[in-house]
Formats: sequence, structure tokens, C-alpha cells
Amino acid sequence: MPGQPLRNHELIAFVATTNPERAKKFYSDVLGLRLVQEELPFALVYDANGTILRVTIVPKIVLAGYTVLGWAVEDIDASARELAGLGVGFQRYPGLEQDDLGIWSAPGGAKVAWFQDPDGNTLSISQH
Repeated sequence: MPGQPLRNHELIAFVATTNPERAKKFYSDVLGLRLVQEELPFALVYDANGTILRVTIVPKIVLAGYTVLGWAVEDIDASARELAGLGVGFQRYPGLEQDDLGIWSAPGGAKVAWFQDPDGNTLSISQH
């Protein structure tokens, strides 16, 4: 259909790592994503619930000042507790009122908690 060239195509997500072994432990063992292919020395390829996630191997990370990957969860409190139990620490941001788990409640009702992968990329979980 003209004007909508990507409408019916699958999205592929990307995040960078300088250490594929460390990234593999985090994305596989902590987040529970299924590794579907190792394309060394280029990327680790994951199935993120039907979306392809390429953890691209780079010599140097340039961190974004914002969230690069996020997951919508049904129960953010339970998800945050489970991640914390696996050693994930949640980020705290000045000016945002966050609860004991690090969850911020947005004015519109959504709830968000942010954390970092081993390379410092900001990830999030949210409940809408």
C-alpha cells in the first residue's frame, strides 16, 4: 500500500554490548529471553516474545540518555520484585516520586521502573 511501506513487516530491536558473554548471561539468565542465534563476532540474536532482538557487539558503547528497550508487563510490582530477586537494581531519578521498588506512577496512570543492562543501556518495565 503506498505510503505505508513497513506497516506489515516485523520490527527488529537493537541494543549494543561490548561484552557478548556478559550480555548473554543477562539477557538469557536474568531476563529469560531465548537465544536463537550467535552471530559472533557481530551479534547475539534473541526471540523477545516474537520480536527479534539483536544484541549487537560493538567496540565502544555510546549510551542514550533515554530508555532503549522496554517491556509491558501485567503486574509491575511482581515483575520488579522478580527482577530484583535476580540482582537487577532499579534506577532512581531526582524529581520523580518512585516507590520502594523504584516504580514511578505517571499522571495518566501508567507505572514505569527503569534498570540497566551490564553495558549501561537503560531498559524498563511498564504497566499501562
